[in-house]
Amino acid sequence: MLAEACLVIGAIVLGVRTGGVGLGLWGVAGTLILVFVFRIQPGTPPVDAFFIIIAVITASAAMQAAGGIDYLVAIASKIIQRNPRRLTYVAPLVSFLFTVLAGTGNIYFALIPVIYETAYRNGQRPERALATSTVTSALGITASPVSAAMAAYLVLMEPSGFSLVKILVITVPAAIAACLVTSLVQQRVGKELLDDPVFLQRVEEHRVAVPAILESQASGGTAAKTTTPSTVSSVAAPVPEGGATAAWIFLSATFIVVLLGLFPILRPSFPTGADGELQPLGMSPVIEMAMFTAALVIILVRRVRPALIVEQSLLKSGFVAAIALFGIAWMADTFIGANQETIIEPLGAFIDVAPLLLAVVLFLVAGLTTSQSATTNTIIPIALAAGLPPGVITAMWPSLVGVWLFPANGSQIAVVETDLTGSTRLSQVPVWHSFTIPMVVAWVSTVVVGLLVQLFVR
Repeated sequence: MLAEACLVIGAIVLGVRTGGVGLGLWGVAGTLILVFVFRIQPGTPPVDAFFIIIAVITASAAMQAAGGIDYLVAIASKIIQRNPRRLTYVAPLVSFLFTVLAGTGNIYFALIPVIYETAYRNGQRPERALATSTVTSALGITASPVSAAMAAYLVLMEPSGFSLVKILVITVPAAIAACLVTSLVQQRVGKELLDDPVFLQRVEEHRVAVPAILESQASGGTAAKTTTPSTVSSVAAPVPEGGATAAWIFLSATFIVVLLGLFPILRPSFPTGADGELQPLGMSPVIEMAMFTAALVIILVRRVRPALIVEQSLLKSGFVAAIALFGIAWMADTFIGANQETIIEPLGAFIDVAPLLLAVVLFLVAGLTTSQSATTNTIIPIALAAGLPPGVITAMWPSLVGVWLFPANGSQIAVVETDLTGSTRLSQVPVWHSFTIPMVVAWVSTVVVGLLVQLFVR
């Protein structure tokens, strides 16, 4: 098991060093070694997650080609015009809300380019809003009545009489408080762009341009003192003709996804399982169909050449994210599945000794499995068997934010690839990256607030 663990960590380290699609390719190579050398049965490849990323990014790229991104950025810029620092607070809350309504964090992919462009064009460090928004999107899973993790959690909690309303009364305010606290901390993370050597090097290499609002401060190739974010005015690029139409087509598809997520009765039902019980169509194919169709509608309505979509930066970064997710998640699932008794069960035993360590166990297992649903089904039954009160368990359940512990999620890779300034980064240390600080802050704050709120829930 130790040799396998070293292999998994080594593959992630080498993937981060290689960069781009290298992270996913090293993940697949690690899976190959686990299967053929260690003779481990391969885990389940994340096919649905892979195609959700491809679908959302294809629609986003079509919108970008038609000028829709410029339209959305113009709107976002107007919202933060009086106080650009608001982006670090607004973007995480919007990401959280989108996830709550859709029941899946994959909807966040649609927000990544808007957040990045708004931050970049206003001369802000994109890492602050992007990293916080990525983390808070995971908080939406435990606050959403339609997420897969919530469905699994409800089944486990129903025998104790702890209803959906009681769960949401705890998780929703705790998550909102965590969004605000995390944004407050993240606003002070990192250097301003003109003081960041990584950004300045990329400017010299012509990989990214200095935002127009900062050009006067970058004259002479020296890093001048950046104007404080509160004094930065909003800058919006001209919106191409038809950009608004493309954006509204994309947003309409997003609304349809949210609507179908909120009301499962609107989805067609099909017999599943041995008993043939009717179940609504899952959200994964819904998102895939809606987003691919949105891309087609944009092409037809705005007469966008399909070849132009392939050239968009969003599609390229999305492809990198999909490959990275596929390889790393497949390798992690293979490793965890083969070492269930060695890894998962000992972690659960800690709960019997110190019940409050449930938050730590949930956090670590979520990081190892990169799956909120799998972690819920694995750890929550142990906590219930240990006799922990349902309210306490619910308060610590949002520790599933630990899915960001390793850079093994598509959202993380997509954000890093989208941020051309280089402010959002991974590192050679798998657990230290741009998402580490907001993840830990969000984890601690949501658990603390949840434990306080549950005292008033009966």
